[in-house]
Amino acid sequence: MNRYWIMVFGAGIIEVVWVAGLKYAATPLEWIGTGLAIIFSFILLIYTTKFLPIGTVYAVFTGLGTAGTVIGEIVLFHEPIQPLKILFIGILLIGVIGLKIVTDKNPVKERDQ
Repeated sequence: MNRYWIMVFGAGIIEVVWVAGLKYAATPLEWIGTGLAIIFSFILLIYTTKFLPIGTVYAVFTGLGTAGTVIGEIVLFHEPIQPLKILFIGILLIGVIGLKIVTDKNPVKERDQ
């Protein structure tokens, strides 16, 4: 795995944080942290699209964010576990992994800035 995919995964993890922040932030400091997480995740996402296929990057980013948010709500916020929800998250992750596998292994060379 190259550094650009690691950045995409990092952006997806940060997405889970800011989505939780949108729901649970209550103080000005928490809202500032949520805003900074949004900005940082999108900076990573935009940067990686210069070197990786944009469609695959966005699918991986949103898929990881969706799966991570659902899992985070179950683990951290004690949402009820619904078997169909877990099944569909599994299907989503299979699709994300499949897209990553079939994506060209050689990232686009750095473009002129």
